[in-house]
Amino acid sequence: MTGPSGPPAAAPEGTPSAILHRVAAFDTPLLRFTLDGRPMQARQGESVLAAILCHAGHLRRHECSGEPRAGFCLMGACQDCWVWFGPGERGRACTTPVADGMQVSTSPDPPA
Repeated sequence: MTGPSGPPAAAPEGTPSAILHRVAAFDTPLLRFTLDGRPMQARQGESVLAAILCHAGHLRRHECSGEPRAGFCLMGACQDCWVWFGPGERGRACTTPVADGMQVSTSPDPPA
């Protein structure tokens, strides 16, 4: 894991640090996306939040306390899961379907 203000560290799916684990097999295509420049995979139909939490223990860190955050309402009402899809393109990870080739950043200034 990275420091208190850093992005979530990627972990192989199904490892103890992942917060979500798939419990059923899905016959949907695997999609590739990046999170803060790191390659990840998701299943077609998953939300960006679900895809990220299958690989990491949190989505981002709280701006003030540094505590890990993993979304709150999970239905697009609370604004706890904002991520960036490009310069100035912010969206909710919990209601955005992951797309093949999507580039996701947990901060407005993605790593180079």
